[in-house]
Amino acid sequence: MKEIVLDTETTGLSVENGHRIIEIGCIELEDQILTTNRFHCYLNPQRKVSEEAFKVHGYSDEFLSDKKKFHEIADDFIKFISDTKLVIHNAQFDLSHLNNELKLLGKKPILKDQVIDTLDLAREKFPGSQISLDALCKRFRIDNSKRKLHTALIDCELLSKVYVNLIDQKEPKLNFLEKNNNMEINKSSKISFCKNIIKPSANELKEHQSFLKKSLKKNYF
Repeated sequence: MKEIVLDTETTGLSVENGHRIIEIGCIELEDQILTTNRFHCYLNPQRKVSEEAFKVHGYSDEFLSDKKKFHEIADDFIKFISDTKLVIHNAQFDLSHLNNELKLLGKKPILKDQVIDTLDLAREKFPGSQISLDALCKRFRIDNSKRKLHTALIDCELLSKVYVNLIDQKEPKLNFLEKNNNMEINKSSKISFCKNIIKPSANELKEHQSFLKKSLKKNYF
């Protein structure tokens, strides 16, 4: 199953105050494993970056001045994310900005049912705990030392690891349900796990008992 981990950086917090997107990062997951398929761009927001936002991501007006505008990358972006679940941390923020940009171009919005919000997953799994991306990296022992500032691609890479931990897919769970002779098989998931139960013969048990009597310093028999 394909999923897209997505993150944005903006000129400020609220679209109501005219803030715009300045960076989009997307990384594809295939069955919760990172692929090399990515979408990334910096954008000229056609307005100044707020001082507060600059402290978060470090992108200056000068750096963004020669970058493409959203309408120039919109079709490629839409094609990349179409018909795919989006994994976003605090999706309300990113969706509000993305849908504002799409609305300005008269394009369809991204619907909430296309999105998996890892903030909601973390809130449900760890009620009352800190659930920022940094806090979750610390909880799952994910190295976030490269995250000096917020950048879309680095945040996507970290979020992909957090997401896998949140949905408990780090290791497949074994759930043996159906018995067939000495074979127990799980048919409740896409992957079938089995264990073959081999019982020792009477002669093997006798030899084992003899070995224990000779090997143990104390005789427990």
